[in-house]
Amino acid sequence: MTTLHDPQVRGFASDNYSGIHPDVLAAIAAANGGHQIAYGGDEYTDRLHEVFTQHFGDGIQVFPVFNGTGANVVGLQSMLPRWGAVITASTAHINVDEGGAPERIGGIKLLTVPTEDGKLTPELVDREAWGWGDEHRAQPLVVSITQSTELGTLYTVEEIRALADRAHERGMRLHMDGARIANAAAALDVPVRDFTRNAGVDVLSFGGTKNGAMLGEAIVVLNPEASDGLIYGRKYNMQLASKMRFISAQLIALLDGDLWLRNARHANAMAARLRAGVESGLADGSILGVEFTQPTQSNGLFAVLPEGVADRLRESFRFYDWDAARREVRWMCSFDTEEADVDAFIAELARLTTA
Repeated sequence: MTTLHDPQVRGFASDNYSGIHPDVLAAIAAANGGHQIAYGGDEYTDRLHEVFTQHFGDGIQVFPVFNGTGANVVGLQSMLPRWGAVITASTAHINVDEGGAPERIGGIKLLTVPTEDGKLTPELVDREAWGWGDEHRAQPLVVSITQSTELGTLYTVEEIRALADRAHERGMRLHMDGARIANAAAALDVPVRDFTRNAGVDVLSFGGTKNGAMLGEAIVVLNPEASDGLIYGRKYNMQLASKMRFISAQLIALLDGDLWLRNARHANAMAARLRAGVESGLADGSILGVEFTQPTQSNGLFAVLPEGVADRLRESFRFYDWDAARREVRWMCSFDTEEADVDAFIAELARLTTA
């Protein structure tokens, strides 16, 4: 087939824009050929469970799915009765960017809390953690956090432990949306188990697509007592892959070694380079009127640009508005973002803000 796009073009819109890491693509090819048992009975899915066990310990359950929305909806459903509700940040992906799927498809009431940095605290959880036994209120039974958050910020191990303790002492469970969990692990520089299972997380959505996979995430049940019926819920939510070996092979390629961390460290480093370059330009006057709105702790940057600059900058580099009313934009770096991409972006931003 003829290539229809320019493979040299890269932007800063989303880490979903990137292609497949060559090692992951090779893993898909290696898993091809011959017949393997469908629907997860294959050797690759068996091996994937072993790989996840290396990272999270014995006694876990692993359920590969197609995408992050599916992982979140199916995972949360397994943690809740029909009358259950989920406390989450108002900026959470399950609230803002999943088309209402948790509520429309999952039948889950979301109890949202405003936060300045995308992070919940025990005190913020308490705002919605009430009303148990009240038949008129959806029952708060799960707290869901995102690591790293939708605003690019990170929870520390201690912050997650505090949230888990508060949730558990109130009879709730803790869910983590880990669409960008690799970026968090790379930035925190601790084993992923330290800020998930060891910190009290019960069920985890583990992301692969944003970190070099073609498609595929996994629901990882870290506390089997907190989840029930996933084997059925995955199917009736249309997340059971018949040729599951090709999802599992991708996650094996990322996690059976350090490729997942190398990809994430690179993306984080490119975001840090972009932040440092813009701040240097602001200091020496070669860039004007740009203001960062969040700390850059992973692979995403959030900034307010001068009037009209965003649209002109988008003529050369794709990226999204985050809050158009206040001219706030989001810039994302990926595993395949290159230093030259970052430097060209900074140079164009400098030209436009000083023109």
